[in-house]
Amino acid sequence: MNIITCFLLLSISLIEGAISFIVPSATRHDYGRRSGCLVVTPPKYLLNEKSTYSADIPYEILPIQNVIDTLTQTDNNGNHLTTGLSDEEAAYLLAQVGPNALRAPRKTSIWELCLQQFDDGLVKILVAVAILSAGFSISEIWDILKENAVSEEVQSTVLQSLVEPGIIIAILFLNAAVGVWQDLSARSSLESLEKMQPRLATVLRRQEDDDSSITTSSEWITDYDATRLVPGDVIKLRVGDYIPADSRLGSLTSSTMYVDESSLTGESVSVGKLPGDEGLIDVNNDGEAKSIPIQLQSTMLFSGSLATRGSGVALVVRTGIDTQIGKIQSTSTLAQLEGEERKTPLGIQLDEFGTQLSYIIGGICIAVWLASIPRFDDAAFNNWIEGAIYYAKVGVALGVAAIPEGLPAVITLCLSLGTRRMAEKNVIVRKLPSVETLGCTSVICTDKTGTLTTNQMTAVSFVTLEGDSETINVVEHEVIGNSYNPVGSVTGIDRDETIRLPNGAVSEACRIMALCNDARLIGVDSTEDETTVQYEGEPTEASLLFLLEKLGPESPEEVGLKPSQLASEYRGQILNSWDRYATLEFDRKRKSMSVLCSRMDSCSEEIKLLCKGAPNMLLKRCTHAKLRDGSVVPLTVDLRDKIDSTISLIGNRALRCIGLAVKENESLEPLLRKGEGSYVEVLKDSSKYESFETDLTFAGIVAIRDPPRDGVAESIDECKQAGIRVIMITGDAKQTAEAIARDVHIFTEEDVNCPALEGREFFALPETRQLEVLKEGNLVICRAEPADKQRLVKMLQSLKEVAAMTGDGVNDAPALQQADIGVAMGISGTDAAKEAADMVLVDDNFSTIVDAVEEGRCIYANMQAFINFLITCNIGEVIGVFIATLLGFPQLLTPLHLLWINLVTDGPPATALGFNPPDPGLMNRKPRSSSEEIMTSESLMRYSIAGLYIGIATVGVYASYFFDHGVSFQELQSWSTCTDSCSIYADLAAPQTFALSTLVTVELLKALCSVSIDSSIFTVGPQKNPWLLLGVAIPFALNLAIIYTPELEHSFGLVPLDGSDWLKVIAWSLPIVLIDEALKYVFKKDVR
Repeated sequence: MNIITCFLLLSISLIEGAISFIVPSATRHDYGRRSGCLVVTPPKYLLNEKSTYSADIPYEILPIQNVIDTLTQTDNNGNHLTTGLSDEEAAYLLAQVGPNALRAPRKTSIWELCLQQFDDGLVKILVAVAILSAGFSISEIWDILKENAVSEEVQSTVLQSLVEPGIIIAILFLNAAVGVWQDLSARSSLESLEKMQPRLATVLRRQEDDDSSITTSSEWITDYDATRLVPGDVIKLRVGDYIPADSRLGSLTSSTMYVDESSLTGESVSVGKLPGDEGLIDVNNDGEAKSIPIQLQSTMLFSGSLATRGSGVALVVRTGIDTQIGKIQSTSTLAQLEGEERKTPLGIQLDEFGTQLSYIIGGICIAVWLASIPRFDDAAFNNWIEGAIYYAKVGVALGVAAIPEGLPAVITLCLSLGTRRMAEKNVIVRKLPSVETLGCTSVICTDKTGTLTTNQMTAVSFVTLEGDSETINVVEHEVIGNSYNPVGSVTGIDRDETIRLPNGAVSEACRIMALCNDARLIGVDSTEDETTVQYEGEPTEASLLFLLEKLGPESPEEVGLKPSQLASEYRGQILNSWDRYATLEFDRKRKSMSVLCSRMDSCSEEIKLLCKGAPNMLLKRCTHAKLRDGSVVPLTVDLRDKIDSTISLIGNRALRCIGLAVKENESLEPLLRKGEGSYVEVLKDSSKYESFETDLTFAGIVAIRDPPRDGVAESIDECKQAGIRVIMITGDAKQTAEAIARDVHIFTEEDVNCPALEGREFFALPETRQLEVLKEGNLVICRAEPADKQRLVKMLQSLKEVAAMTGDGVNDAPALQQADIGVAMGISGTDAAKEAADMVLVDDNFSTIVDAVEEGRCIYANMQAFINFLITCNIGEVIGVFIATLLGFPQLLTPLHLLWINLVTDGPPATALGFNPPDPGLMNRKPRSSSEEIMTSESLMRYSIAGLYIGIATVGVYASYFFDHGVSFQELQSWSTCTDSCSIYADLAAPQTFALSTLVTVELLKALCSVSIDSSIFTVGPQKNPWLLLGVAIPFALNLAIIYTPELEHSFGLVPLDGSDWLKVIAWSLPIVLIDEALKYVFKKDVR
């Protein structure tokens, strides 16, 4: 290793040490920005003299009174749920426990972001070279000033000496500016995307007499700042409320309560909650309670989950970082710390490329110096040492010339351009290198709900009974129309049937869907996106309302209603005719819900019990069936079997069935009639609901599902073509998961022996078998726990796979941190998921990921194109100067000429190559290995061959000028000892103009050949990239300007060329096209 290489490596180490000292490692790797909080060991806080609070106490398995006793020590323990804490107690506890909030992620300052841009191998080399070049420049300036008085010529020489290091430093700062701008732009885009929920709660406060501390009253305080909640607070919850802290459900103010915990568990189905001590799991109080899955903790309400049905009163047991979300955040931070030491494939490759470059630079420097030893004692030098020093400077100058100074800036700009294009495709990129990492993604681990599917429960078929008393058929009708759009139709059912047959099965089903339903459709007349109808309530019930509107008597398109009117037009007509006066709430045992309704526009009393629920359970309680024409027939064994068979067939298609039934007038118990007035007392006992839901008349079945997104199946097919495997990870049942997997082509018809694996089933396999399964094709993991995602990512990484992971919930944050590419959902994603991710999908669509993968591959291909161009051209320049020096020719090009070429000829075309279109068949290739080097031995050979010709052409056209003027090769070599006809060597403007023009022309032709690394210029021509044409035309025009403009011509030491001269330049330049075509053919890789 030579002295120059040692200096470069030493400089790089010093630079890295300086950056590490100024910016801590955690900061340089975005510590605190991708994680939701900084995690500390949960402390134990003293509540008062008698009680000590600990988040580790298993509140989910203790009797409710024990929980109250643990959290409070007041005189109101017996009725704490109705009195709450006093203001003084709450204030004291808040001071001890701290606010109910996760610690905000630390934002990286602009100064730290700037320093991060210099924490890169290639950039460190350029900094070292700039320092070395500046050192030589200062030495040269010192020598000039010692020997000459200050004059304009001396000032010009001094300025020229500082140009090279100045340009390198300017490029480095430009590169840093682009990187910082991109980071701040992504941060701004993410902040605008996040829609923060108001942190408010309804809390119970106890008022006490100041003297006696006796409770005088308790008051519910609405719009209370949820960050001030403390363990022991009593809160009220209702539909639509986000749970503000981990709490025990103390009592219900409705018959049932359901909560959406998908942000924690990943399961889209709401979970029923039980109050007080109901539903407690019998677990020994020895710490084993901590292993109880969230889904089984039916007495607990977790922070961040959403109440979707019912209402109740709860007791806060954990706040802030002690909540379940806080625990997930701690796991996320650990995953982040593990990932900090793991660089992106691009980062690894650039570091390796920088190391290679440092050795190449050192090799060039020492080679030039050794080749120049015979000239150390030339007459131009006072002594041998002066000659050695001079040629050492020449060697360093050539080494510096070999460095593509603009490469870091062009790479950063290329990645930034990629983020702009990806933003147009609904992707927000949070970390610049992650754009390219997508290009070598080999596995995409994806959620089902909302990513592969629409996350819009949709009625897809409607089943009715049709025929007469002798022959009755079970007929399934397809529902037509977009998921959350009331505009549509049902095949085989006219829009006016509900008018023609008001007592028919279709009309009856519509009444059930409209009245036995707690959801609500909301039309939005003006909206920024395409969503014109939203809903409140359970998604399943909302799907029935959308079907209801499609069965309405009039076509909404003909009426021309606004969305606010369109959303509930037909339901509004039904609600205006019927009064729902009582509700028999849903429960798990009977699996049904009913409502009592009376007709308001009828002279005689008409009362109905409208019921919906699980069809197999409902069918057992039916004695009759209503046909489509309105006739009612007995439910015979044969007819019951037909309906059961239809239910089974629909279930095999992974559709969720909802049965519809009715009980009317004389069949109803007298006590349930509105006029009797006693129904209120009767319905207080929910255990009697099932007895009321007997002797029902079956009215139909609705089949619903969460349908696949449009284009997802095609995108997964594209993944297969691209050699990318897809692993679907879902909390759904196996049958549902397999059905969706087939719908979106994760499984094909040939994959009959590839069933979905449940999470516990997969992890029960031996580890070697688990790894074998992960190596094979596409895969579906169902009934997966949140922690399973992170385990799967680690296993995939152990197999050297580059894994992209999608996620939207708080529970997904650790896996998003662990993955090579974390992809969060922009619409349904939680803030924690977005902070943990490398990129955010604005539209939550899987197809967008595939588009991003193609963009990542395109970016890497463009990087290869401009690296190929820059390295080849720099090698050509170095070889040209090296050959001329080795042969002893007069100065081939001046430093000003070389600087002009590096700035004007190399920069614009290299930048324009970043706009190259995707290569044909780009998504038909296998993923690039993450360990593949940017400059392999093959690519270096390719660059060297093309660069060799560039150098030869430059020296050849230069020497031909002398040969044309009668100078022989031997005379040209010994020009410094010339004794006869030496005037030709006194002015080198003409031969240097030939050399400069040829070098510029051949490099620009090389740029035109670089639109594709592998495809011929005749297949993918430069016309595919208009920016490249401009990037070539402008430098060539500027080169003509310095040749034909008198002032510039004199400054650059050039002369004008005539037509014959340009023919000679073109003749020496054009062969680069043939050479490049030959290299493409020889080095073209087998993409499959």
